[in-house]
Amino acid sequence: MLADLTWPEAGARASAAAILAVAVGATEQHGPHLPLSTDTDVAAALCARLAAARTDVLVGPAIPYGASGEHAGFPGTLSIGQAALELLVVELCRSATDTFDRILLVNWHGGNIEPLRRAKDLLRTESRDVRVYLPRFDGDPHAGRSETALQLALAPERVREDRATAGDTRPLTELLPLLRTGGVRAVSANGVLGDPAGATAAEGAALLEHLSTDLLDRTRLWWPENSPERTGT
Repeated sequence: MLADLTWPEAGARASAAAILAVAVGATEQHGPHLPLSTDTDVAAALCARLAAARTDVLVGPAIPYGASGEHAGFPGTLSIGQAALELLVVELCRSATDTFDRILLVNWHGGNIEPLRRAKDLLRTESRDVRVYLPRFDGDPHAGRSETALQLALAPERVREDRATAGDTRPLTELLPLLRTGGVRAVSANGVLGDPAGATAAEGAALLEHLSTDLLDRTRLWWPENSPERTGT
């Protein structure tokens, strides 16, 4: 972890062509049964697994706030909005590239996608080697079976299973227009989009392994191991 190092140690790691991986999460409601840190927890776990698989990856402190305006109205949600997140990421990566040649942003919140893409595009026009990992998987959109399973695999003591209830189970394509106009509150009183019923730690561990493998494969395409050369566009 970068935060555990002294500045000479950080410099030594950077000189070894280290990739700095930064989890981009959120602090937002995840139904009555999952912690507000769920998005940050999953993104941080993916970064840790990547660092365990590649010796040239160093994990930076996670960004625990994101663009979570759609979750307004649920106590505990802390959103900084798209513009602030974009600016934060741009300035963070500008600073980080003073030390590290390669920056990997690992995201786990849909509301962060557009500001992350804009920030990445701007940074790359400045010849900074910044990439954004956006996981893709089959599952319900928010605080349903998928995220409940992941948290059961990561920290089962933080899941209030006795409070887990279904929310709006309609497909995301059907929900998106309503979410854009009224937020999650407009479609789900408990904040869940999906149904956590049946989620298990084993299911979460399998999904985490799938996502970790995908992240590792994507990172190898961008930056082959043991090579300082930059690849791709």
